[in-house]
Amino acid sequence: MKRTLRRELLSARAALQPGETGQAAELLAGQALRLPELSGAATVAAYVSIGREPGTRALLDALRERGVRVLLPVLLADNDLDWGEYRGSEALVSAGRGLLEPVGPGLGTDAVLEADAVLLPGLAVDARGMRLGRGGGSYDRVLARLAAAGARPALVVLLYTHEVVERVPVEPHDHPVDAAVTPDGVRRFTETVRDRPSE
Repeated sequence: MKRTLRRELLSARAALQPGETGQAAELLAGQALRLPELSGAATVAAYVSIGREPGTRALLDALRERGVRVLLPVLLADNDLDWGEYRGSEALVSAGRGLLEPVGPGLGTDAVLEADAVLLPGLAVDARGMRLGRGGGSYDRVLARLAAAGARPALVVLLYTHEVVERVPVEPHDHPVDAAVTPDGVRRFTETVRDRPSE
């Protein structure tokens, strides 16, 4: 079921025009920057959007201008994520799978534990706060690492408005998020789901 839903959502993204994605990125950055979880953060783990993902570039630069330390993922051979510090768009290099990663030394997989907020990519989120990712498992490892360490950063997924759906398929390893930011606003989810024991 996840595979079918992913295919549908990716097709909808592929149909978006450049003008639509550019405008959405500006609106998304504005909505995200008003989040208390980001305005009070010293360190934010984020990512560089690629293709027709909801754009993050303006948001990354705005956070950095505020003096926030921004961590970006570096994909490892086993699909786990190392982290590097964002030092501006000129300090990004092309990597595998079309990704852009920060130059400089890796900070280690545990660097994400220092984050006050983690911005997650995704394809959808449902009314329970359950996120549908792309299926690579990299962020499942990140979320499991945070849970195992007892770290409780704000978990925020960045999406297009139509990607907030009624329900996504869930597996035992899936973790709920605290909020979804779309160009149209912020959707928060109940703490009851967030506080359930991890399986």
